[in-house]
Amino acid sequence: MASSKGTQFRALHAQPGIFVIPNPWDVGTARILASLGYKALATTSAGLAFSLGVREGRVSRDQTLAHCRALVDATDLPVSADLEKGFGDSPDSAAETIRDAAETGLAGCSIEDHTGRPDNPIFDFTLAVERIAAAAEAARKLPDDFVLTARCENFLWRRPDLDDTIRRLQAFEKAGADVVYAPGLHDLGTIRQVCSALTKPVNVVMGMPGATFGVPELAAAGVKRISTGSALTRAAFTSFIDAAKEMKEQGTFTFSAKAIGFAALEAYF
Repeated sequence: MASSKGTQFRALHAQPGIFVIPNPWDVGTARILASLGYKALATTSAGLAFSLGVREGRVSRDQTLAHCRALVDATDLPVSADLEKGFGDSPDSAAETIRDAAETGLAGCSIEDHTGRPDNPIFDFTLAVERIAAAAEAARKLPDDFVLTARCENFLWRRPDLDDTIRRLQAFEKAGADVVYAPGLHDLGTIRQVCSALTKPVNVVMGMPGATFGVPELAAAGVKRISTGSALTRAAFTSFIDAAKEMKEQGTFTFSAKAIGFAALEAYF
């Protein structure tokens, strides 16, 4: 009997070594990544928002879940979803988010402690932990395996408090998170310190502004999983915007010389 995608996804975290989980933003990019041999995929909330022409945080629950279903169905790979804070603030809403996510066929998802409010961006410590505990309990009750990633957003919201970040991640793993994640760590020493303070697999995002490190360096620092967040989306949009500006401002089309051939692109599908 074939194992579930959740079981396959969990096995990636248990096997020796580090792995990269890239973030497509639509069915086409998911299929390209699968054809290149990646073992799992993750959604990007920012990439989805940009593809819909809105800012991050403006995508509805129904749009998000429909997007998750589309990416799950696009390939045979396990997919984990970036579900931001979930679809509400309470522990109950975090649990409901997990059940909603599982119904789409996702193998896992991430829940973060960012409130969505710029004036008060991070949930109170106790509430943040209660939300992860409720999400973990809901995940354990699902019929199929489901990998829960808990995110601490301090460093993305002008709160570069490493002690509090580690405290939160430690509390999240004790509350039942399977993977922990603090985006915005920009030096190997800090990444190494975070990894050494935790017992669960640590995800690190590469491709954000600032220092970037290679797979061997991150593996040596103790990282288990590397995601790319919105980096692939932003790279693609950069090429599109540069091409559009060239046509508008210069009246030339030299960008097409670097474009992949039609047949070569079709071959990925």
